[in-house]
Amino acid sequence: MERTFFVTTPIYYVNAEPHIGHAYTTILADFIYRFNLSLGIDSYFLTGTDEYGDKIFTAAAEKNMTPQDYSDKISGKFRAEWDSIDIKYSDFIRTTDDRHKRIVQYVLQKIYDKGDIYFGSYGGNYCMGCERFLTDKEMVNGKCPDHNKETQYIEEKNYFFKMSKYQDWLLDYIDKNPDFIRPERYKNEVLSLLRSDRLEDLCISRPTSRLTWGIPLPFDNNFVTYVWFDALINYISALGYPDGDKFKKYWSAAQHIIAKDILKPHGIFWPTMLKAADIEPYTHLNVHGYWNMDDAKMSKSLGNVVTPRDLINKYGNDQIRYFLLKEMTFGLDARFNEDLIIDKINFDLANDFGNLINRTFNMAGKFFSGKIPEFGNDNAGRDDLVAGIKKSAEDYILFCSKFQISIGLERLWEFIRSLNKYIDDTKPWQLAKDNNTDKLSSVIRNLLEGIYGISVLLSSVLINISPQIIAALNAAGASSNLDALLSMNNLTSGTVLGELGILFPKIEKAKPEAKAESDKEKRMNETGLIDIGDFSKVDIRVAKVIKAERIDGSDKLLYLTVDAGQEQRNIVAGIAHVYSPEDVEGKKILLVFNLKPATLFGKESQGMLLAAKKSNKDKPQVIFIDDTIPIGARLG
Repeated sequence: MERTFFVTTPIYYVNAEPHIGHAYTTILADFIYRFNLSLGIDSYFLTGTDEYGDKIFTAAAEKNMTPQDYSDKISGKFRAEWDSIDIKYSDFIRTTDDRHKRIVQYVLQKIYDKGDIYFGSYGGNYCMGCERFLTDKEMVNGKCPDHNKETQYIEEKNYFFKMSKYQDWLLDYIDKNPDFIRPERYKNEVLSLLRSDRLEDLCISRPTSRLTWGIPLPFDNNFVTYVWFDALINYISALGYPDGDKFKKYWSAAQHIIAKDILKPHGIFWPTMLKAADIEPYTHLNVHGYWNMDDAKMSKSLGNVVTPRDLINKYGNDQIRYFLLKEMTFGLDARFNEDLIIDKINFDLANDFGNLINRTFNMAGKFFSGKIPEFGNDNAGRDDLVAGIKKSAEDYILFCSKFQISIGLERLWEFIRSLNKYIDDTKPWQLAKDNNTDKLSSVIRNLLEGIYGISVLLSSVLINISPQIIAALNAAGASSNLDALLSMNNLTSGTVLGELGILFPKIEKAKPEAKAESDKEKRMNETGLIDIGDFSKVDIRVAKVIKAERIDGSDKLLYLTVDAGQEQRNIVAGIAHVYSPEDVEGKKILLVFNLKPATLFGKESQGMLLAAKKSNKDKPQVIFIDDTIPIGARLG
C-alpha cells in the first residue's frame, strides 16, 4: 500500500493580519510537507482561514464593511502572504466556501440524527476573544488567562453536543495511543483535563437574535453553528468528506499542527466530534509553543507583532525559514529577536555551511580548473565521511519525522562541521604545494559530494538556495533513493562547476546596538554584573542521567548520557574524582542545553552540567534536582 502523509495548519482567524506566529506554523507545515515529498511519500498540505463568529462580525462593523467583504480582504492577505514566501500548500480552505458549509451541515445532521445533539439552556462565563464559555477552573482571578480580560456572563438557550458521552472513550484512546498528542507534556495536559472532572457538554450554536454571521444549523434556522465546531470540520471538508477520493486517500495519515493555546479544542472537542460522526481520529496532534518577544507572547493585543514579509525582505526567505525551524525546540516556547536571527545566519549559515561551500569551490577552481575531480587512489578518511553523512541523515529523518526539526537540523550541522574539520585536517593547500594531486583530488571530490548530499537533504529548508548549489554542481537534484544519495558518489567527474558567489552574506549588527553592547561589556568588566538579557541567553534545563561511565585515560572525566526531555544527549563532566558512575546514574541535574558542542578525550560533549565549589581548590559538588521537578523543565 502506498504511503501517504497529510499535514494541516490551523485555519487562521481573519480578525487580524498574518504575523510571524502564523508564519512559523505555516513554514513548519510547508517544511514537513516538502520533507515527506522528498522521501517519496504522497503528501498533501492544507491551510486556510476561519471566517465566522462574533469577533469577525464586530471587526467588520468597526471597518464599516460587511462580514463577507471583510473576510475576503483578510483571507486574501493570508493567501498573498503565503504565496510571497513560497509556501507550497496543496489547498487553501475558507469556512465561507460552499464546499465547507455543506459538509458542516452534513456532520451536524449526522450527529443530531444519532441523538448526540440536544436543545437546552446554559449560563456561563463567555470570553469574546476565545469565543467560548470558560469553566471556573479555566479562569484566573475572574479573567480569561489567554486574553487577560474579564468574561461576560451570558445565559441563553442553545444546542449542545454530548461531549461528555465520549470522555471515557477519549481517555482510553489516548492511553492506547500514547503519541496521539505530542510532545508528551501536551498529552499529559489533555489527560489532566479529562481526569480532573467530568466534561461539560459543548454548546455548539449561537441564536440568530445575537449573531447571524455563521453557518445555519440544518435542523433549526434560528441558530448558527458555534465557530469552533464549524472550523474544526475544515480538516475533512477540504478533502471532500465523506466520499471524496482525497478523504479516502489522505485522512488516515492526518497530522495537525497547532500552537498550544488551542490545545483543548483540538485535543478534546475535535476527537470527540469525530467519534460521534463515526470518523476515525487523526493520526497525531503536534503542538508547538509560543514565540516570545522579551518574554511576552507575540500577539496583536500586546502590540509586539512582527510580520513575516518584513523579516524576509530584510534577511532572506531561506534564512528566516532556517531560523524559525532551528530556534524553536518543538513543544517549548522560543525567544524571538533580530539579534538571534543575525547570529543564526552568521554562525550556522555563513560560517559553517556557506564557508564550507566557498572554500571548496574556490579550491576546486584553483587546483582543478573549476572542474569536479575524480577520486584518487589515496582516499583515506572517505569511509568516515560516508558513515558520518549516513548517521546524520538517519538522525535528521528520524527527528524530523517526529516534528523535532531543531534536533534534526543540528544532526545535519554536525556533518557540515565535520566537513570543515576535514578541510583543516587534510590541508588541501599543503597537498597542492607537495604536488600530491592523487590525494588532493580525493579530498576535493569528497567535499563536493558531501556538499551535494547536505544540499539535497536541506532542500526542504533552503528552498531557494539548495537548488542553486545543486545546479552549480551540475547534479540531477534530489533523489528519493536515500542509499544512492548518501553513497557520496553522485557527481560526474570533469563537470565544470557553476558560479555561486556568496550564498549567505554576513550581517553586521546596527552600530547603535554594537555601541550599546560594547558599553554593556565595559560595565560588566568594571562591575562583574550582567543584565537579564545576558542571563536569558543561557538555556538551563533539568535532565536525568541515564548512564555514566569513566573515560579511559582520564582520572577526572565521566561520560554521561542524559535525558533532557526532548532528546538524549552525551556530556563530558569533570567530576570523576568526586563521584563514581553509580553516584550520578538516575539522578536529575541541571544541564546547560545551548552550549556549543566540544570534544574532550575524543568524546563529544553536547552541554554541561552545573556544579558548585567554594574555591578552585575545592572539589565540585553537582547540583542535584528534586525528583518532583519534571525532566525538560527550564531554569528561570
